Amino acid sequence: MPAGGGRELNRGGELADRLAALPPDARQGLARLWGLLPRARLVGGVVRDLLAGRSVADIDMGTPEPPERVQAILTEAGVKVVATGLAHGTVTAVIDGRPYEITTLRRDERTDGRHAVVAWTDDWEEDAARRDFTINAMSCDRDGVVHDYFGGRVDLAAGRVRFVGDAAARIREDALRVLRFFRFHARYGRGVPDVAAMEAIVACRDGVSRLSAERVWSELRRILTGPAVVATLTLMAKCGVLAILLPEGCDLPALARLIGSGAPDDAVLRLAVLARAVPEELAGRLRLSRADTAALAAIRSGPEPDPALEEDDRRRLLADEPAQALVGRSWRVQAERLGVASPLWDALRADLLARARPVFPLAGRDLVQAGMAPGPRVGQVLEQVRAWWHAGGCRAGRRECLAQLERLTAGTA
Repeated sequence: MPAGGGRELNRGGELADRLAALPPDARQGLARLWGLLPRARLVGGVVRDLLAGRSVADIDMGTPEPPERVQAILTEAGVKVVATGLAHGTVTAVIDGRPYEITTLRRDERTDGRHAVVAWTDDWEEDAARRDFTINAMSCDRDGVVHDYFGGRVDLAAGRVRFVGDAAARIREDALRVLRFFRFHARYGRGVPDVAAMEAIVACRDGVSRLSAERVWSELRRILTGPAVVATLTLMAKCGVLAILLPEGCDLPALARLIGSGAPDDAVLRLAVLARAVPEELAGRLRLSRADTAALAAIRSGPEPDPALEEDDRRRLLADEPAQALVGRSWRVQAERLGVASPLWDALRADLLARARPVFPLAGRDLVQAGMAPGPRVGQVLEQVRAWWHAGGCRAGRRECLAQLERLTAGTA
């Protein structure tokens, strides 16, 4: 018998009221889908969050029907269907703009720690047995009856994140479950983490190094923006997992100061303060987007904003960099200097965001039109005029800058 409950803990219709409390469009969409696929059930996170009384984000369903049959039934009924993962048994029904992922019940034929070869089944317990944690292995039918084969309901109430079956076997099937454990423990766990889970994570942690960068960053981003960030990362460090993800080292006290400063739960900002790696190397390892890579570099280096800066100094900062880059860096500087919330720093950020960015009013074509021959000297003189404009607080307009250009080219500046 699984810990915390019997073979299957059903309480007839216990989620009926909570299903009725879903947004009207979701209720209508589910009613239509259940009318077409009466054997389908809600699965995974939606059941967990309904039981926990939390808001529901995505609505996923499972069904015994094979994916081609599901697609045919929905299409014939006029429901928009997107074949999002037919090889894995998944289609997405779109009703009134809301997506519903519908996946055929599966069992694993082969796994290699990253990918699985699956076969269809009509056995709900067999499908539940391949899921990661007991709290994610429950399903709910159209009558609101919860089907719980592994004690997930009791684990959820107890704040216990526990692997389905043998923890090491689940991790060997997909090493990403190591990172998912920490993410779910932060959100749903309470107290000391499950001993069997922690022992399996330590024994199988090397599998994390073979995961794709995209999958790692997807989970790490969620951990960084979730609850109990420092406690979660500390637990990951004790298990030796954090060193696999960020081998150059981490500064957990710096991250704690950042959070103590009231900084937003921005993953790139927290990563920039936490990780000691060179930004370019870190971005390459995690395959960050161009925007995230630029944000990471801007947070880590550049002129430091300060509430004591005068008007012209603030204008100069904005002329050189976008306000968002300066705001991100300001959080790092505030965390390093204070580590607590500060109205002065908040006012600085609000001021930077509210200002129009000063724009240098000349371009190379203006110098050519003024009679300068095209070539390297155009850029050199343009930079001299910009330096003059910048030194004056980025206030001079086009006419003043053209006058300065004339003085420079006449040799009288």
